Amino acid sequence: MLTSINPYTGEKIAEYKELSKSKIKKKLKSADKTFSEWRMSKFSRRRELLFNLAEVLRKNKTKYAEMITAEMGKPITQSKAEIEKCAWLCEYYAEEAENLLSKKVIETDAHKSYVTYEPIGVVLAVMPWNYPFWQAFRFAAPAMMAGNVGVLKHASNVQGCAELIEEAFLEAKFPKGCFQNLCISSKKVERVIRSKYVKAVTLTGSGPAGSSVASIAGQEIKKSVLELGGSNALVVFEDADLDETVQTCVQARFQNTGQSCIAGKRLLIHESIYDEFVEKFLMEVRELKSGDPMDEETFIGVLAREDLAEDLEKQMNKSVKKGAKIILGGNRDQTYFEPTILIDVKKKTPAFKEETFGPLMAITPFKTDVEAIDLVNASDYGLGVSVFTKDLDRAEAMIPHFDDGAVFINELVKSDPRLPFGGTKDSGYGRELSEDGIKEFVNRKTVYFKKIDG
Repeated sequence: MLTSINPYTGEKIAEYKELSKSKIKKKLKSADKTFSEWRMSKFSRRRELLFNLAEVLRKNKTKYAEMITAEMGKPITQSKAEIEKCAWLCEYYAEEAENLLSKKVIETDAHKSYVTYEPIGVVLAVMPWNYPFWQAFRFAAPAMMAGNVGVLKHASNVQGCAELIEEAFLEAKFPKGCFQNLCISSKKVERVIRSKYVKAVTLTGSGPAGSSVASIAGQEIKKSVLELGGSNALVVFEDADLDETVQTCVQARFQNTGQSCIAGKRLLIHESIYDEFVEKFLMEVRELKSGDPMDEETFIGVLAREDLAEDLEKQMNKSVKKGAKIILGGNRDQTYFEPTILIDVKKKTPAFKEETFGPLMAITPFKTDVEAIDLVNASDYGLGVSVFTKDLDRAEAMIPHFDDGAVFINELVKSDPRLPFGGTKDSGYGRELSEDGIKEFVNRKTVYFKKIDG
C-alpha cells in the first residue's frame, strides 16, 4: 500500500493499493495498443483534446490545488498557480506542436529530401512530489502532442494527485490508455522500464534515482531524459537595483517553501553592497508568513515529509560546524522548517556544495567578476544561474563562462513552455519544454527520393 499523509496535520489522507505484476502488464499493453491508433491521429484532433484538457484544469483548479496542498504542503495560492501554469502549457503545445514538428526540407542531390519527426511509443515518466501536476504535464503535453502515449510513476506521497491527473485526461476525452497512472513503488520501476512496451523514460528526481534509471534504460538501449535538481546561484553585482533584486531573490529561494530544483540556493553578493543587501534581504524574509498551507495568506508552508526536514537540518548543522553562521531561523518543528539564512558560507560547506531542498539560503561575498564565475561553477550541479546588474553588456559577456543550462539576467530562473529547460553536470541531460522538449521522444526520420526518368 502507498500512503498519502498530510505533512501539515500529520493525518492520513488515503491509502492506495499497488498494482500487481499482471495489472502493470495489462496497463502497458493497453498503452501500446492505444499508441497504434493515437500515433496516426491528426494534429487537429490532438489540438482539440489538449485545449479540452486546459479547460478541465481550470474548471477543477480548486479541487486539484487542494489535493496538492493536502498531500505535499504547498501553500494553496501557489498550488492554484501551478494548475494555471499547466493549463498554459497545454494551450502552448496545442497551438505550436504541428509547427514545431513540421518536416524539415534539406537540399541535397536527391530529387527531394527531408526529415520528419514521428512518435516512438509508450513513454514512462518517473516524477517527483514537489510540483505534482506541473512535472507530469511538462512531460505529457509535448509527448502526447507528438503522438506518443504516457504512463506515470508518480511519487508515493502524491498518489491522490496522480489519480486526478489521469482523470483529467479522461474528462478531456483523450482515448483510454493514452495517459495512465501506475500506482507502484520505486522497486517496480525497473520492471516497467524493461517492458517491451516501453520505448523511453524521463525522470525528474534525485541523482541516485537518475543514475539507476539511466543505467537500466541504457542496458535496454532506450532513450532517457534526466532532470536531477540543482544548486542555482544568484549573483548580485554592485550596480544591481537592490530593492527589486532583493524581492526577486526572496521569491527565487522561498517559493514552494524552497522545495524546487531551480530555486536560487546560493546567494553571491558583491562585497561593496554586501552588508546593505543582506540587511534588506533579512527584512523581507522576516515578513514571509508561515502557517496553514490552506490559508490564502500563507507563503511558507511545510516540507513534504519529516525526513526531508531532518535532512535539511543536518545540512544546516554541518554547515555551521564548517564555519557558516545562522543569522535568521535555524529551527525545525517536525515538517516545519523556519526560513533560514546562513552567512560566511565557503565552497566546501554542505549548504554551498549540496542541494538544499527547503527554505535555507547560503550567502557568500565576492570581489571580482572572475571570482563570481568561479563560485557559480564550483557546484556539481548546472541547472541555472541568475545575474543581477544594470550593465547588460557585462552580463552577456559572462554567459559563455557559466556551465549551466540556463542564464537569467535580472530575473529568477524559471520554466517557460516556450524555452528549453534542463541542465548540465549532475543536473542531468536532455531538455524539456519548447521545440527541444517535444523532439526528445520522436524518431527523426530521414527521407530521400531519387527520381527515375521514364
